[in-house]
Amino acid sequence: MSYTTLMVYVNVDRVSKQLVGVAASLANKFSAKLIGVSALAIMPPVVAEGVVVVDNASEVDIALMKAKLADAESKFSRTAGTGLQIEWRAALELPTDTLIREARCADLILLERSRSSEDMYRVANAGAAILAAGRPVVVVPAGVKSLAAAHVVIGWKDTREARRAVVDALPFLHEAKRVTVIEICENDQLDAARLRLDDVVHYLARHRIKAEGRTETRARGSGADQMIEFAQNEDADLLVTGAYGHSRLNEWIFGGMTHDLLTSSPICCLMSH
Repeated sequence: MSYTTLMVYVNVDRVSKQLVGVAASLANKFSAKLIGVSALAIMPPVVAEGVVVVDNASEVDIALMKAKLADAESKFSRTAGTGLQIEWRAALELPTDTLIREARCADLILLERSRSSEDMYRVANAGAAILAAGRPVVVVPAGVKSLAAAHVVIGWKDTREARRAVVDALPFLHEAKRVTVIEICENDQLDAARLRLDDVVHYLARHRIKAEGRTETRARGSGADQMIEFAQNEDADLLVTGAYGHSRLNEWIFGGMTHDLLTSSPICCLMSH
């Protein structure tokens, strides 16, 4: 099992050479095709007190948007370099919708971590893509220049999403030098957690992947912070987790592991829903 096609979302307003470089490096690692995707949407008419204020883009505006997308394609191609099979797809529509639609032809999606203030008409949203793309998503924090995935930490919780994430991450796990499966739980759940991790470790062993299981008692504060601290202390460069075991709205209002990892992890996260 391997990834044969990777997809990276390119933000036209700030084409990240680091993100495209990470995607190109992974495409080379897995001998995969790399597809760059980008989009810009025309804002709909504004309705004020029952009166429609028409603010449709002019032909000049549309031409400028197309030129911006073409410039992003050029930067993507130059950064990806030679020696890779690459492709570019762009559209004048909502970026997240474009990414979700185009995900049908990829095994793995890479994109930058979303910022809460970003414009939905110009930037793809990581959380929405994870929920709807039907593909694993690697969220790359700003400043990350490479992803060797030498030590992969799997954040385990006995849920459908976590099981899906482990399967989706198998190509990374096969190539990793070290794999650790960790479950953070309450003190009275440690024995049960060890049994669960034994099953996961044995499952991976049957896939010819050597992994170790670790349990930690839940500390005060965010579970995501505890997971990140563990991964950093162990020099891990990729976290694998299930995403949105609870509803996204619930996490947006009350917080949760997925939300916290998406907003604060300095380590690349592979997430599956």
